[in-house]
Amino acid sequence: MLSRLTRTATSTGMRIAGVVALVAAGLAGTAAFSSAPSAAAGRSCTAQPTVSRQFYGSAFDLYAGHNLPVYRYTLRNCTGMRVAILTYGGIVQSITVPSRSGRPTDVVLGFRTLRDYIAEDSPPVTANGGPYFGETVGRYANRIAKGTFTLDGHAYTLPINNGVNSLHGGLVGFGNHVWAARAVRSRAAAGVQLKLVSPNGDDGANVGCSCTGYPGTLTVAVTFTLNDASQLRIHYRATVAGEATVLNLTNHSYFNLGGEASGPVYSQRVQINADNYTPTDSTQIPTGAIVRVAGTPFDFTRPVAIGARITDNNKQLLIAQGYDHNWVLNKTGPRLGALAMAARAWDNATGIKLTVWTDQPGVQFYSGNFLNGTLVGISGHIYRQSWGYTFETQHYPNSPNDPSFPSTVLRPGQVFSSSTVFQFNRF
Repeated sequence: MLSRLTRTATSTGMRIAGVVALVAAGLAGTAAFSSAPSAAAGRSCTAQPTVSRQFYGSAFDLYAGHNLPVYRYTLRNCTGMRVAILTYGGIVQSITVPSRSGRPTDVVLGFRTLRDYIAEDSPPVTANGGPYFGETVGRYANRIAKGTFTLDGHAYTLPINNGVNSLHGGLVGFGNHVWAARAVRSRAAAGVQLKLVSPNGDDGANVGCSCTGYPGTLTVAVTFTLNDASQLRIHYRATVAGEATVLNLTNHSYFNLGGEASGPVYSQRVQINADNYTPTDSTQIPTGAIVRVAGTPFDFTRPVAIGARITDNNKQLLIAQGYDHNWVLNKTGPRLGALAMAARAWDNATGIKLTVWTDQPGVQFYSGNFLNGTLVGISGHIYRQSWGYTFETQHYPNSPNDPSFPSTVLRPGQVFSSSTVFQFNRF
């Protein structure tokens, strides 16, 4: 089932989740998160996190049919961490944290201008779509084979934008829209809540193709909050009306803990809390098998440099030109409240450590294989292959076509509720 998916109180025989207002849902659990020590600061700090807003330009929105204003919300905490989030695409533009020396270090890849995001991040083209820097990805993150799936006896078709498959929602995904936004605050955290209503048939008639698009009218709220423990929490909440749909939401930030312009990440160490992964066919669709990582280049159960085995003569690495696979997360290991550890990463030069916590069953670790030197980043440097990597917490790719995988079906009367936390410390 979808993680933390529940029926409303009118449904009998189901556990009541106690769904509350959207803002409360977005802030739920931040008090528990903020109880962790402010290790990133290396000192005691008690000032409340803040959120501010600035106008960032305007962009055409397909849902509205005209230009809408775009804003950048900036979250700050007392450790010196700063997060910039755009209402265009629900994009995390930058995450700045202090390094071991105290120097502010932007640890995610991004663009400088709104024009760059519109033109380069996920343009509606059929050839691979773009890098998706920092985007909130939906309706379905990752790949759906041949852009087709069947739900409740009905066949649905999606635009093809990644070889023979549909990737990250298709030609016009959630990263191509302007989200409604409001600041949210609590005693322990500050943030921004973004909201989007995706119509029935989304990414079908919208892009002029003969596809059906996704069924059902989907309402999505994504709430980003930052606390003084340097934990960036992303809470997803979604409901659907009219018809059932399939749903897989994630954030597509590329991390480089050495700094977004510091070059290749192959020396950075990664640990993934997974004994298994899902190998793919030649089009990067999971074969349906769940395979042990032991004895393969996919074994990150202990910290390993990203580049240590990436050039091994391994069929899966050749298909993806590196790592671009879904790991099946263990149900055991360290926890942050209701969330399990998915992954960790370290950079020895900056002393920055990232820990990823989630309630999702999988994580897509992607080593930036298709960054080809044609994109200029936020600091004016050209991004090349291996300059960043993602931890996309998720359900498995192509789940709508594989009944053996955890279900991604969301039905009217149900609530999808899920959280991921990106936590930064120094070591």
